[in-house]
Amino acid sequence: MRLVLIAALTLLTQALFALVANAASEIPSTIEVNVFTDLTEVNLTRVEYDSLGGRGREYYVFEGRVWLRWETDYPQAEYNFAKRLRQLTRMNPAVSPTRRRLTDDDLGDFPLIFMSDVGYANFSTEEEDALRAYLENGGFLWVDDFWGDAEWASLERFMRGVLPGNRWREISIDHPIFHTVFEMEEMPQIPAESFAGWGGTSEPPGAHKYPAGSLAHASMRGYFDDDGRLMVIGTHNTDVADGWERESYGSWYFERFSTKSYRLGVNVYTYVLTH
Repeated sequence: MRLVLIAALTLLTQALFALVANAASEIPSTIEVNVFTDLTEVNLTRVEYDSLGGRGREYYVFEGRVWLRWETDYPQAEYNFAKRLRQLTRMNPAVSPTRRRLTDDDLGDFPLIFMSDVGYANFSTEEEDALRAYLENGGFLWVDDFWGDAEWASLERFMRGVLPGNRWREISIDHPIFHTVFEMEEMPQIPAESFAGWGGTSEPPGAHKYPAGSLAHASMRGYFDDDGRLMVIGTHNTDVADGWERESYGSWYFERFSTKSYRLGVNVYTYVLTH
């Protein structure tokens, strides 16, 4: 895993302001942030997993196609995020995102793996063991887009098998992960674009596993190893990847949500690849 060097904060801040001001799916060619050579290659890697429960649980129909839970926002979120990483940092993401099962032999080749929409996920003992080995060898897992109490409980059950005896901790806004590149004042709540126009930033309970409980506040929760290294984060009650995937679905969504999603994404990837 090679460490990356990040462009100067001044350039990055100017770039973000340009993103907000233009509020478009394509950054004008006059905004040239990434002027460095010999960029470090990064693979954006999505975890493929099994889910249970039939329609509406293990899979759903949206925009004229069937989506398995693991592929929520995939691959357009990764394509868009790769473009922004390339513009805002010295990382050089692969042209096409990668997808892997937790039991794949080459999982350790990827320093950060990304998992989405895990409320109905069903993991085997072999997958738990494989993820434990990956994390203990220095890997990092980011879990996104799961809402409410029942969906968090699903992830927590899985993590008890992966890291027995290890409890999650709330990651407060003063943690370096929120300040590595962009200064963030809060954990952003990003609703799916289809819910964003309803007012507010939370998603409706009926869209998530019962009992949903509280969906009002977004948080980042983490699992740490015995030396204090952050190994796993869960961005709960928020859909960061939809902010990437849907950046071109109107300037209002881009300005209000996508810019926050990109700030957090750049911070997380930078933190992981430099720690």
